Amino acid sequence: MPPIIDEIRRLLKERNAVLLAHNYQRDEVQEIADITGDSLGLSQYATRTDADVIVFCGVHFMAESASILSPEKTVLLPRLEAGCPMADMIDARRLAAWRREHPEAVVVTYVNSSAEVKALSDICCTSGNAVNVVRSIPEGKEIFMVPDRNLARYVEKASGRKLAWWDGFCPTHDQLAAAEVMKEKKARPGALFITHPECTPEICDMADAVLSTSGMLEFCRRSPAKEFIIGTESGLLYQLRKENPGKQFHVPSRSMICANMKIITLEDIRDSLVSMSPAVSVPEAVRLKAKTALDAMLAVPRDAS
Repeated sequence: MPPIIDEIRRLLKERNAVLLAHNYQRDEVQEIADITGDSLGLSQYATRTDADVIVFCGVHFMAESASILSPEKTVLLPRLEAGCPMADMIDARRLAAWRREHPEAVVVTYVNSSAEVKALSDICCTSGNAVNVVRSIPEGKEIFMVPDRNLARYVEKASGRKLAWWDGFCPTHDQLAAAEVMKEKKARPGALFITHPECTPEICDMADAVLSTSGMLEFCRRSPAKEFIIGTESGLLYQLRKENPGKQFHVPSRSMICANMKIITLEDIRDSLVSMSPAVSVPEAVRLKAKTALDAMLAVPRDAS
């Protein structure tokens, strides 16, 4: 192993730290992580570990979520500038203004959002549980989803509930074009196409399954199919190939790369553990309100209808 990996392992032990990596991180970062997964799953894992320090290899809102759920722990984000363009498309000021005009509405906020936005929300959701979250809301309530318009459109169709939504989007998923998918499907006629609900409705309508990243991993493990076209950020292919050595995986476009998810390097992880920075924390007043929205989501049963 490269010497830097030994150094990281030593520092993790010295700091009583755990290394978490999102499914979209660089291959080498996922390879040395203690746990890989989606943003909320990693934050939930952080609450269960005995580690004092969480090194979160992801983007800023993910480190915030870990801090919201584990305020007693030090949460390090090796590159503080690792952000999420979609999360940045809405802020607390604009959401507060909308809420003043719609005081009776239920605000459902995707976890891909800032702590301040979560704090102004009634309930959070993930891409995997958004349909159940919306179905759990009493009939007749106005429902407003932020910040992803594509997830909201997918949830409206899947849940049968009428929604309004913020006009945000993930630049990586939103740019995937139908022509690119069709070309790949034509080149690989036996392959299944599975995609993320952050893609446009046109892309979702072309898919054999629309799933979160964790849902994609489970689907491909269980499926007897041997070839898949994956409509999400290319970093997921590392885990897919690792877990399914006898299967083939392809992305339909070379543009399916999130630059923010690829910022963190092994050197950044080492330096963060040496300096114990940058640390991410959430002011207590904001944290408590944001946690209420996350807790409301976690209380929704999987089979909510």
